[in-house]
Amino acid sequence: MNADKKVKILATLGPAIAGIEDIRQLVESGVNLFRLNFSHGEHADHAERYRWVREVEQQLGMPIGILMDLQGPKLRVGRFADGKVNLERDQALRLDLDPTPGDARRVNLPHPEIIEALQPGMNLLLDDGRLRLQVTAKHADAVDTRVIAGGELSDRKGVNVPEAVLQLSPLTEKDRRDLSFGLELGVDWVALSFVQRPEDILEARELIQGKAFLMAKIEKPSAVQHLEDIAKLCDAIMVARGDLGVEVPAENVPRIQKDIIRTCRQLGRPVVVATQMLESMRFSPAPTRAEVTDVANAVAEGADAVMLSAETASGDYPLEAVQMMSKIIRQVEGGPDFQAQLNVSRPQAEATASDAISCAIRRISAILPVAALVNYTESGASSLRASRERPKAPILSLTPNLDTARRLTVAWGIYSVVNERLHQVEDVTRTALEIAHAAGLAKTGDTLVITAGEPFGQPGSTNSLRIETLR
Repeated sequence: MNADKKVKILATLGPAIAGIEDIRQLVESGVNLFRLNFSHGEHADHAERYRWVREVEQQLGMPIGILMDLQGPKLRVGRFADGKVNLERDQALRLDLDPTPGDARRVNLPHPEIIEALQPGMNLLLDDGRLRLQVTAKHADAVDTRVIAGGELSDRKGVNVPEAVLQLSPLTEKDRRDLSFGLELGVDWVALSFVQRPEDILEARELIQGKAFLMAKIEKPSAVQHLEDIAKLCDAIMVARGDLGVEVPAENVPRIQKDIIRTCRQLGRPVVVATQMLESMRFSPAPTRAEVTDVANAVAEGADAVMLSAETASGDYPLEAVQMMSKIIRQVEGGPDFQAQLNVSRPQAEATASDAISCAIRRISAILPVAALVNYTESGASSLRASRERPKAPILSLTPNLDTARRLTVAWGIYSVVNERLHQVEDVTRTALEIAHAAGLAKTGDTLVITAGEPFGQPGSTNSLRIETLR
C-alpha cells in the first residue's frame, strides 16, 4: 500500500493513455482515482478505459475510484456568414434568436433562457472571456449590446453570463444519456457541471438514486454565493477554476479557492482543486515554478485532492506529470509546519460520539508515535469524519464494501482495504493489526489506534477507541 502521501491525485484519462500498463504506471506513481471526461470521446472509449482501471485494480489488489465528469450545458453563439467577424470597441452588436448566419451587426444566440435572464447593464463574456459585451437594451427575442472589449469572434464560440442565474437545468439530454451509461458501467462518482443553486443538486440526486456519490463543480458565481447549501447537499466539491476564472475576476479565484476549501473541511466534504495545475507539462517534461507553487498551495490549504486534466488526458508527459505532482505533495506534507497549519484551520467539532472520537485520535496521533489510525466503516462516514480532522498518521479504513472503498479514494489521508470477514469488534482489532502489517503501514512494536462501533456494523455507531501495539 502506497500511503506515503495524504493528498490524493485525480487524473483524467484520454488519448494519451494507451492501455492497462499506462494506467498501472500512473497508479504506482501516485494516482488514486481517475476521471472520465464526457465532454470528449464516445461511450465505447469511456467503457474501455473503465475496464482498464478495473483490471489494474484487480492486479494491485487496491480500490481505485472512477469519476465521470458530465459536460453540462454549452452556451454558444451561432454562426457567421463569413465564419468570423472583428468586433470594435464601443460598436453595437445584437444577439437574437434568428438562426440566420450573422455579421458584425448581429448574431444568433440560440439560448432563449439567456435573453430572458439578461437585463440592461449586465455583461456577457465570449470566447473564454476574451471579448466582453454590455447589455444596453432588452427585447422579447433579442438583446442589444455594446462591445466593451473587442476582437475576433468566430462561429460557435462560448458564452458566459456571470451576472445572471439562468433558468436552465445543469443536465442536458446528452448528460442524461451519459449519466445513465456511466451508472450502468459502475462509476463511483458523478461530477455535475454548471451548478448554479442547491436545487440543481437535488435534480441530479433524483437521477443518480444513490448509485454513485455526487461531486458539485463550483464554476459559477451563483454557486459560490450558495456554496454552503450546495456543499451540504452533495458528497464532495470540485473547485473548477477554468470556467470560474472566466466568470469572476481572475484575482478573486485564489480567495474563492481558500473559502471553498475551508467550507468543505468544516462540513466534512472532500474538496478537489482542479484545472491547469501543471498545464505546461502538456508539452514540457518540467513544470513552471508558478505551477509547482500552485499545487503546493492547494496542499497546504488542506485540499483533499488535486487534479490533472489535459496533462494526463492528451499531454506528451502524463507519467511525468503524475510523478511531479506526487513529489510536490510529499515535499509539502513533509515540511516542519505542515501539520501545524492544518491544526490552526481545524474545523469545529459537532457534539457527536463520532466527532469526539475523531478529535481524540487526532490528539493521540500527535502525542504518541502512532503508525496508523484504523477505522472500521460500512458507509465511509466515520472515516470521512476522521479525515476531516487531518490527523498526523494515515487512516487505514477497513470496510466490507468495495463501493465504499472506491468512493473514499478522493478523501485526504484515507487508504482502504476491503475485508468481508469482520463480524465483531474483536475481529476488527485482530484484522487491523494483520492488515496494517501486511500493507506495510506498521511493523512489530508500532502503535495503532483502532476505532469501531457497537452495535457492530450499524452505520453511525462509532463509539469505541483502542490503542494497540503490533506484536
